[in-house]
Amino acid sequence: MRVAILAFASGAAASTSYLTWMADSFIWHGVKATSGYGEATLYDGYEAAYALTSNEMYVAWYRGQIDDVVVLNNGSIRDWRYDFYSLDNYRIGNNILWWYERTRQAKYRKAADVIRAQLDRHPRTPTGGFWHRQPNYPNQMWLDGIFMADSFYAKWTSLFDAKNKTAWDDIARQYDNIDAHTRNHTSNLLVHGYDESKKAVWADPVTGAAPLVWSRAVGWYFMSLLEVIPLFPESHRGRERLIGYFTTLAEGLKRAQDEKSGGWWLIMSEPYPGAQGNYIESSASAMFAFGWLKGIRLGLLSVDEYAEPAQKAYNGLVEQFMKINDDDTLNWEGTVQVGSLSSNATYQYYTSVPLTENDHRGAGSFMLASYEWERRK
Repeated sequence: MRVAILAFASGAAASTSYLTWMADSFIWHGVKATSGYGEATLYDGYEAAYALTSNEMYVAWYRGQIDDVVVLNNGSIRDWRYDFYSLDNYRIGNNILWWYERTRQAKYRKAADVIRAQLDRHPRTPTGGFWHRQPNYPNQMWLDGIFMADSFYAKWTSLFDAKNKTAWDDIARQYDNIDAHTRNHTSNLLVHGYDESKKAVWADPVTGAAPLVWSRAVGWYFMSLLEVIPLFPESHRGRERLIGYFTTLAEGLKRAQDEKSGGWWLIMSEPYPGAQGNYIESSASAMFAFGWLKGIRLGLLSVDEYAEPAQKAYNGLVEQFMKINDDDTLNWEGTVQVGSLSSNATYQYYTSVPLTENDHRGAGSFMLASYEWERRK
């Protein structure tokens, strides 16, 4: 298969599909098969590549990444810990549900049910929000966790328990909590997370909020809203609230977009855009471009208002972060390695974290943005 991929990639520069070029390149580079959320995000990109092309090669490769590596034949998840509660671990559930919808095989349903049952046991804040991780981050909700867990929660509910109003109420509560505690209503941007107990070293003593807007965390939240809004029952009041969270954030991102590059700064809080050590970060920029493009497609955002800045954002991704190798495969550049509220959450911390090449979170998000762009074109 790798020979066929390289043969395709050799002519890919003449192709208009950056989605398939990137997908083929990562197959050639090699992707370690794990259930981590970075790999799960990259797998989302392959789901998009298949949706665009109907090329069964992507399905065959993807199944090799999931079967017997993540999901075993008996429906268990390899190395799953029933006593470890981390929202990051739940993201792979979305990919497992994609396979269930495609094949209707019982093992995928069983594996998804393992994660769903874990949510029922997951520790919560006093107001009902999922802790990001036990015991590391008690009573903390992060924007990252919304993407990791609540998209899966909504997808599982839509497939298997769609009439359960209590479940939909609970899903909406996660978004209500995080938005109420992290949004700056002047900029319409959201800080990284909050501590309901207000004990974390970085927590505001009054609100519990983290001090800074870290762009990738905002990107996770932005993408999750677009995953969940189409699943929400139209009769449920939470759906309109989620749409409001999405559209107001989209407006805030429009004001925060860098005029020169079309992208977004690693730290978006004032006065840091353009400050020494700050830079345009590729994974968040891809997430925001994707969000605008999909928001336009779903009718949530105005074409007249968002099409031009979305085009500028997407063009910026191609120009700044795609590197063509000597073998005509692509590398993805400019993605920050990590950002965590296990830190002191200072500007110095965030800007000290190194960049990584071919990061799956950045490349997967670019593939999703490319799907929306190429579908639109």
